[in-house]
Amino acid sequence: MSVVPAISNMSPGNKPVLRAYLFANINVVQRLTPLIVILGCVFIAGSILGHTISGSNATYVKGIEGPAIAPFMYLGAKHMVTGLDHLLFLAGVVFFLFKARDIILYVSLFTLGHSITLLSGVLFDLQVNANLIDAIIAFSIVYKAFENMGGFAHLPFQPDTRIAVLVFGLFHGLGLATKLQEFSITENGLLTNIVSFNLGVEIGQVIALLFILAALKLWRKREKFVDRAYASNSVLMCAGFILAGYQITAYMVFSQ
Repeated sequence: MSVVPAISNMSPGNKPVLRAYLFANINVVQRLTPLIVILGCVFIAGSILGHTISGSNATYVKGIEGPAIAPFMYLGAKHMVTGLDHLLFLAGVVFFLFKARDIILYVSLFTLGHSITLLSGVLFDLQVNANLIDAIIAFSIVYKAFENMGGFAHLPFQPDTRIAVLVFGLFHGLGLATKLQEFSITENGLLTNIVSFNLGVEIGQVIALLFILAALKLWRKREKFVDRAYASNSVLMCAGFILAGYQITAYMVFSQ
């Protein structure tokens, strides 16, 4: 009998049976450690190369004068679907969410968080260090993977996942804001362009989420889904730690 139908009826953050099962199968991770490290490095390489607004896009942003709805929507969508740190966190959030209402709730909290700080960060010119914010974003991946692996079941406290997703969403929004702050966007049409960029981010997020959910749906139909869940979240955690190390190193080197 498959374990998946049983855990699909559990509420988010309340899956003690699954967590006990995952911890009982830690030996799977031990066998897959080399693969986890390799995949983590591949994920981070893609994130570093694809996460910033650069090249022709950067030149175009600097040259914009006045409202440019379509171009900024495109940049926002592209930034989200190529921002692997955002996608990894999103994948972690929905990994064990089976019901549509739970998916909508958690994704909405994440969306609310990053929309608030993206808009306010640029409009009010909030000055934060991009590397430190990106390091926190990387640790959000570590947090979600740790939670999915049942790590908090062995600690004396259990964070409210809803609050955590909202708070980390705020940091993800600041990360988006720092990317736009690197360029001299003119005041003419600033609000329109920032809102357009944010709308593009949400469009990109929906597109990415559809692919993630489709992949998870296919995977959950297999008997080995639960057996591989621990190893998969170990890959997420590995990727988060590597990315955090990269950002902290960059901060130490370039902040001098």
